[in-house]
Amino acid sequence: MVNLRVIEDRPTPKEVYNWRIYFSASVAAFAAVMIGYSAFIGTSISLASFKDEFGLENDSAAKLATISANILSVYQAGAFFGAFAGYPIGYYLGRRWGLMVTGLVFCVGALIQCVANHKTGLGIMYAGRVIVGFCIGIASNLAPIYISEVSPAAIRGRLIGLYELGWQIGAVVGFFINYGINKHIPQSNKQWIISFAVQLIPGGLLCIGTLFIAESPRWLASRDRTDQALRNLAYMRSLPEDSKYVREEFDDICSALATDRAKAGTGFVAPITSLLRSASLLRRLAVCIAIFACQNGTGINAINYYSPTIFKSIGVTGTSASLLTTGVYGIIKFLGALVWLLVLVDRFGRRGLLLVGSVGGAIAMYYIGAYIAIARPAEHVSDTLSPGGISAMAFFYLWTCFYGPTWNGEFVRCTPWVVAAEVFPQHVRPASQAFVAASNWLFAFIIARFTPQMFLAMSYGVYIFFATFMIFSIAFVYFVLPESRQVPLERMNELFAPGVKPWKAHAIVMNRTRDERMADEGSVDQVASLSDLDRKIDEVNVEEYRGA
Repeated sequence: MVNLRVIEDRPTPKEVYNWRIYFSASVAAFAAVMIGYSAFIGTSISLASFKDEFGLENDSAAKLATISANILSVYQAGAFFGAFAGYPIGYYLGRRWGLMVTGLVFCVGALIQCVANHKTGLGIMYAGRVIVGFCIGIASNLAPIYISEVSPAAIRGRLIGLYELGWQIGAVVGFFINYGINKHIPQSNKQWIISFAVQLIPGGLLCIGTLFIAESPRWLASRDRTDQALRNLAYMRSLPEDSKYVREEFDDICSALATDRAKAGTGFVAPITSLLRSASLLRRLAVCIAIFACQNGTGINAINYYSPTIFKSIGVTGTSASLLTTGVYGIIKFLGALVWLLVLVDRFGRRGLLLVGSVGGAIAMYYIGAYIAIARPAEHVSDTLSPGGISAMAFFYLWTCFYGPTWNGEFVRCTPWVVAAEVFPQHVRPASQAFVAASNWLFAFIIARFTPQMFLAMSYGVYIFFATFMIFSIAFVYFVLPESRQVPLERMNELFAPGVKPWKAHAIVMNRTRDERMADEGSVDQVASLSDLDRKIDEVNVEEYRGA
């Protein structure tokens, strides 16, 4: 179980845990609400009022599938480029101004979508979707960085949790918004306009909120604006600039920056160059990108954005029933992610969770595919679900229960994101995060763009495809991905040393850490117990970082 008690690395004045730091983290968390709410689009474009507005009600299934895929996938395409753009924006403008501009432009994109109609056609809708997607990519890069940089160490996890909570709140609202609209607002263009307009709320609050927060002291120090960095740090800690706590933290920031510059050099391209020149770091980058390929291959984005199609294939009929079922799915996924955060990740590690999620998820997907292949619910439409349909829905929710606490890629700290954040050293982390985030959006684009065509061409085969991908991910996780739980960040390079088997790497590194600790305490005999393989890792450690 998570421990909510504050564990301090040093004596901390009570003034440090003040409203300013919680307010700053909450403002940045509105970026997460923006991202999470994007789940609304799949059910919005399924509304009859949306189809009537743009003359889609009489289109063939193939044409409608293509239009739906375009509306959804241009968002991910924009996010892909936005993830890369977040790096220079954060570097030159800073975290605060970068988030402000992102919120403002996001609102412009949302308004463009709202003014689209049958006269303008869907072209302006596509433009608005690209703009909001681009801003989402930037926000997914800058907001977590800002929170982590301004947070006191003892409550950093708690404040990042506000970002995670914002993402999931946005997602649940996004899943339920169209159900409420469909139930309580007569069919008209107001239905879909309202769901698109709600995007303005988190975007506007992010933009306005950044007027009242301070810039990251670490970013200011990285731009050699040390006087302002010290002032901002003292302001956020509610302590005088000359207080011992503030001076110690400020010295730590300056020392860490000096270390980063010594390893990677100075300037905008230094972290990128360091990343791309190191064979070891490139191997880690490839592993992280592959994790996100597996994560998207489980079918999560197909379900997030095409839930009405998913539930219709199982036999759920009627707009309200489909929208309600989608909302329940969102709640289960949200609860699963909370279980991951509060109970599982630091107790069972990364590999174990991913393996369990893949096995359970694959079984559930295979069952759904088998049911559709045998019962063919699309050919036997009924107002009520058959017993077989109910069992298929149960297995769908079972899949959600396995997926939410394991492969769920929406929480910044959920398993794929945790691995990507942990395995890279600090001096290349800004660049590596840009590449990793962009790869996630690229795979999401592929799934969003081709899912409708897959359902038309493959029917139940789509579920078999997702299940088989989860089986493949079992082999990948076991044979390629080392466990990183409780491994000190400065020793992550040892997990990826040549000659070390991924399924044994964690035990080797943790044993070496234990042996060295005991040696420091005077148990000389423990030093002799290090294996030849352990010594090899130690030698590789130096060589890899010489390349980095």
